[in-house]
Amino acid sequence: MTILLFYLVLGLLLLGGLFAYSLQGKPRLSLRVGFSFAVGSAVAGTVLGIIILLTGDTVYTGAGFASLPGMNRAFLIDPLAAFFILVISLVSLAVSIFSFGYAEEYIGRHNLGMLGLLYNVFLLAMVALVASGNTFFFLFFWELMSLASYGLVVYDHRDSHVRRAGFVYIVMTHIGTLFIFLAFLLLYQTAGSFDFEHMAQFGRQLPSGFKTGIFLLVTVGFGTKAGIIPLHIWLPKAHPAAPSNVSALMSGVMLKTAIYGFIRVVMDVLGGGSAWWGILILSLGTVSALLGVMYALMQHDIKELLAYHSVENIGIILMGLGAALIFQGYGLPVLAMIGLTAALFHVLNHALFKALLFMGAGAIHHATRTRDMEKMGGLLKLMPWTGFFFLVGSISIAALPPFNGFVSEWLTFQSLLVLGSAPLSLKLNILGPVFGGALALTGALAAACFVKAFGIQFLAQPRSTQAANAKEVPRSMLVGMGILAVLCLVLGIFPSSAIQLLNPVTLHLVGYGSIQALGGYAWLNPQIPLLPNLSYHTMIAPFVLFVVLALGALLVYRVVKRLGHGGTRIDETWNCGGTLSPKMEYTATSFAKPIRIIFRRILLPKRVVETEYALGFHFTRSLKYEGAVKPFFEDILYRPARNVFLKVSGKMRLLQSGSIHLYLGYLFITLVVLLIWAR
Repeated sequence: MTILLFYLVLGLLLLGGLFAYSLQGKPRLSLRVGFSFAVGSAVAGTVLGIIILLTGDTVYTGAGFASLPGMNRAFLIDPLAAFFILVISLVSLAVSIFSFGYAEEYIGRHNLGMLGLLYNVFLLAMVALVASGNTFFFLFFWELMSLASYGLVVYDHRDSHVRRAGFVYIVMTHIGTLFIFLAFLLLYQTAGSFDFEHMAQFGRQLPSGFKTGIFLLVTVGFGTKAGIIPLHIWLPKAHPAAPSNVSALMSGVMLKTAIYGFIRVVMDVLGGGSAWWGILILSLGTVSALLGVMYALMQHDIKELLAYHSVENIGIILMGLGAALIFQGYGLPVLAMIGLTAALFHVLNHALFKALLFMGAGAIHHATRTRDMEKMGGLLKLMPWTGFFFLVGSISIAALPPFNGFVSEWLTFQSLLVLGSAPLSLKLNILGPVFGGALALTGALAAACFVKAFGIQFLAQPRSTQAANAKEVPRSMLVGMGILAVLCLVLGIFPSSAIQLLNPVTLHLVGYGSIQALGGYAWLNPQIPLLPNLSYHTMIAPFVLFVVLALGALLVYRVVKRLGHGGTRIDETWNCGGTLSPKMEYTATSFAKPIRIIFRRILLPKRVVETEYALGFHFTRSLKYEGAVKPFFEDILYRPARNVFLKVSGKMRLLQSGSIHLYLGYLFITLVVLLIWAR
């Protein structure tokens, strides 16, 4: 049954793309057909993922490939692959329903048949990628995913900024692919097979230097696609350029395929390594989390803000993975399970609330035709359901109970704080609480950022005619957002359901299942008495406290209302004797100003103030203020590298003389060198 479900998932996506493209002459029908097949595929994928995670089985397909050298498995769906298929399917289900209403704005302006084709191929490539049983299929679907997503990023290709964003994205993703390709070649050289299963039999016995080389290659390769700092420059450009439903998929699930690839190679094939691997990943994650949220706070484009938060949350996932690798390096599988569970649970949670927020941003843009927060305001009265769903996503990403972001970040905190008391080196015992403090600062800044994002967009008065004329979005868009909002709440209140599904994944990767975290069982091995009991009951204690405080506040409100004889008095907002106007409101710039001052040594802000005077210095006619943050990594790393590349390329043009005889000479010399090297 499971194999039939898998082929059903791929078949529906393939048919959906082909039918949508063939019906491009009827755009509305093409839209409905393309996204309907995507919805059906997502339902089948959700069922497939849950069945495999509950049974713990592994499904093999493609025995016919046994005749090809080095390939015995076309697809291998083990619990790790099933978990990521589940994540992809849940998000694509909600986004596809959302797209019915959202994509209607492109009717008459763009080719909806091409959108349906690329959308379905993009989903097909991601599902097939995580189910690939060998490196050949992995790279094939990795490249298909990259090309399909590139086509979606430049869908509005008439805009020069969109074309430039697409160019940066495709260049960076292929640089990452090169490193992944080299790592797979090294693995094939050792194992003599492209199959992941066969590689895993040899990977754990590789010399430490060889394993380290592969580890560094996949860290750069998958880190580029995941958007870790300093390999992140494509992400804040590509996400805003793409349609919002595509941005939801790219941020929600495409980035997670890189996390899947990293886990598959480093933890499954190589079986982990030295503890310093974990320190490196933990450090990269911490830097990405902190800088990602700081840069997000400085953004006024809502989609750029959300894109930088993707950098932040990928960093949080890597912090959990880094802790797991450290504990695995020290031979502590129970503690490694905590970090791995935290990372995988945050993969799911981030996919849900980030897709929800990008769909919310798409709904806002659909209603206002702008992404500039400075031109919004007062949207909550005009778009109450969109505002409510965006608020749910904001609370979730800020890691506040009772929503899902709190639980996975809480588990990540535990894995970092355990570093301070576990039987490790003294340096790690000191660094553990430091990394925990960095995560706490990240959470605080994320909360501040989404107070800004929600408040500036939805509260106070409209700052522009676009905001004042906004209307609630179509029902299908609300249903798509509502599905993810409900899941954010359910996983926050009942996290044990998701953690239980992770049991076969952690059991396979680190030898210890997450099921021990449930039903009052401790996380920890009783042989390690230095560590606290992190039971599930402790996990829900903050939520219980939240409920008690909420009920207490409700009781106080009812008492005060009764003492006031139940009367309600409505009056105007106090205005200091003047007339309220949008010019009196906080702006996104003014809200972020104090934080920009505090972290000015890191953000390197720059500003331009132009003042025009009427009569003298004390009579100002107009004042123009522009503020920005220095693109540090582009200025320090990428622009110099680009200049060197262009300079070398200019020199190499001398080789192109136009003489066929000279070109034949190049071929002859190359052939001789290759023959000598091969001999």
